[in-house]
Amino acid sequence: MVTFDNVLRDIGEFGRCQKWIALLLSLCGLTFSFLTAVFVFLGVIPNHWCRVPPALVGLREKCGWSLEEERNYTVPPEKPGSSSYSQCESYDIDWNLTSLSCEYPEALIANSSGEALRTACRDGWFFDSSRTTIVSEYELVCNDAWKVDMSQGCIQIGFFLGVLITGYAADRFGRKLCLLTCLGGTGVAGIFVAIAPIYPVFVIFRILQGLFGRGISVIIAVTATEIVGCRYRRVVIVVTQAVFSLGAMLLPGFAYMIKSWKGIQMAITVPNFVLLLYCCLIPESPRWLLSRKRIKEALKVAQEMAEQNGKCLPSTYKEMIIGESGPEEVKNPSFLDLFRTPQMRRHALILMYSWFTSSVVYLGLILRLGFQGSESYSDIFVAGAVELPATMLGLLVVHRVGRRSPFVASSALAGAFCLIAACISEEMHRLKTAVTTLARFGITISLSILFLVTNELHPTSIRNFGVSVCLSLGDIGGIAAPFMLYRLTTVWTELPLVIFGALALVAGGLMMLLPETRGMRLPETVSDVENMMRLYKHDQDDCKEMINLRTST
Repeated sequence: MVTFDNVLRDIGEFGRCQKWIALLLSLCGLTFSFLTAVFVFLGVIPNHWCRVPPALVGLREKCGWSLEEERNYTVPPEKPGSSSYSQCESYDIDWNLTSLSCEYPEALIANSSGEALRTACRDGWFFDSSRTTIVSEYELVCNDAWKVDMSQGCIQIGFFLGVLITGYAADRFGRKLCLLTCLGGTGVAGIFVAIAPIYPVFVIFRILQGLFGRGISVIIAVTATEIVGCRYRRVVIVVTQAVFSLGAMLLPGFAYMIKSWKGIQMAITVPNFVLLLYCCLIPESPRWLLSRKRIKEALKVAQEMAEQNGKCLPSTYKEMIIGESGPEEVKNPSFLDLFRTPQMRRHALILMYSWFTSSVVYLGLILRLGFQGSESYSDIFVAGAVELPATMLGLLVVHRVGRRSPFVASSALAGAFCLIAACISEEMHRLKTAVTTLARFGITISLSILFLVTNELHPTSIRNFGVSVCLSLGDIGGIAAPFMLYRLTTVWTELPLVIFGALALVAGGLMMLLPETRGMRLPETVSDVENMMRLYKHDQDDCKEMINLRTST
C-alpha cells in the first residue's frame, strides 16, 4: 500500500521546495504571535482621575491653578489620610456657584458633620500618560473596568470560533484556500479594529480578527507537517514556534517606538497583506489532496515539488492510493469522529485538557507582565528571547528522547516554578521574574511538543479538524486566562500562579497515557490510529532496515 510518505522518500523529505514553503508558513505565524501578546500594550491602564466639569475651566484660568492644584481642589484622596488620589470619585461641589473664589473651597467640600462629600465621575476622566491605549480611548475605568478584561476575552472568543470554523473548512475545502482567506480576513479586521469609533465596534472586529488569525496558526502547523517526512516534522513545528517567539521579541520594539495604540494595531496588521501575496504561490497540501481522492492534482503537486528539489517523481506512482479506501474513509469531518473509537476518544480528551492547561498557563504568564508597567517592554522581550532556546531544546529532545517524556518533564518544570514563584515576595522582584521566566521556559517547550503530538495523533482525513477541536480548548483557556488572572488577584495576588502550577502538573501526568509517536509515519485513517502500536513497530523496523542499508553501503 503506497502512502505519501513513500512518495516523499523519492521526491525529497525536506528539500528546497519544502524549506521554502515552511519559511513562508512560519512568517504567517509571526502575525499571530502579535495578536496573542499585543494586548499587554493595548490594554495598559494609565493613571487617571475625574475630569473637571466645564464650569471649572473658567475658574481655573482665572485663578491660574496648576494641574496639581486643580486636582487637589476637585479630587479627594483614595482613603482618608492617603497620599494617592481617588480614580473614580470627585468632590461633590456645584462649580456653577458664582460665589466661588480662588481659595481652597473647603466649606463647599465638607458637609455639616465635617465629612467630605464625594460623587462618581460625571464628566469623564483625565488620563496622565504620553501614550494612548484602548483604556484612555474608550474610558474603560471604574464601573467599565470589566470591559478591559472583555477586550482580551473577545479575541479569545474569536480564536475559539476560528479554530473550529477554519479547522473544518481546511479539511473540507483545502489548506491553501483557507490560509489565504484567513490572511486577508485578519488584515481587514485589524484595520477596522484600529479605526473603530466606539467600543462595541472595536469588540466586533476584534472577535473577527481573532477568528481569522487563529485559523492561520492552525493551518500553518498542519500544512507544515504534511509536506515533510517523519524525521523533519519536529523541525518545521519548532521553526514555526521559533518565529512565534521572534514575534514576541519584535512587539515590544513596535510598542516602545509607537505611542498610539492605533499605530501599534496598524503595525501588526499590515504584514498580513504582504504575506497574502506571497502565500498565493504555496501549493495545496498533496497529502490532503490524496485524502480527498484527487489523485491527479496530488501527483501534479508532487511532480512540481520533485522538480524544485532536483529529483523526479517515479512513474510507478501514477496509480498510487493512500491508506485503505474502504467505507471508513472520512469524506467530511465530523466532531463525532473524534470519539467513535476508544483510542481516538482517549487521545482527544487528553489532548483537549493539555491544550486548555497550556494555554491558560502560557497566556496567563504573558498577561501577568502587564502588571509591571514600564518594565513590561524589557520583560516581554526577555520572555520572547527565552522561548527561542526553549523551542530549540524541544527540537533536540523530541529527536533523541521522544515526545512523551519531554512533555511530562517540561510541564512539571512549568508547574513547579509557578508554585515556587507564588512563594516569593514581590519585594524580590528580580528573583520572582526569573522564576516565572523559567516557568514560561517550561510551558513553551510543552506547547512546541504539543503542536507536534496533536498533528501526529490525528489521521489525515480529519487532521485539521481534530487539531482545531483540541486547539479550541486552548482558546477556551485563553478566554479564561485574563479573567482568572485579573479577578483572582483581588482575592490573593499569587492565587493565579498556584492554579497555573496545579494545572500544569496534572497535564504532565495525563500525557503518560498517550502513545509515543517518535519515528512513526502520519496516520492516514482512523483505523491507523486504532492500530498505532502496530504501525509504530512497523515503522521502527523500517527505520532499522534503512539504517542498516546505509551502514552496509
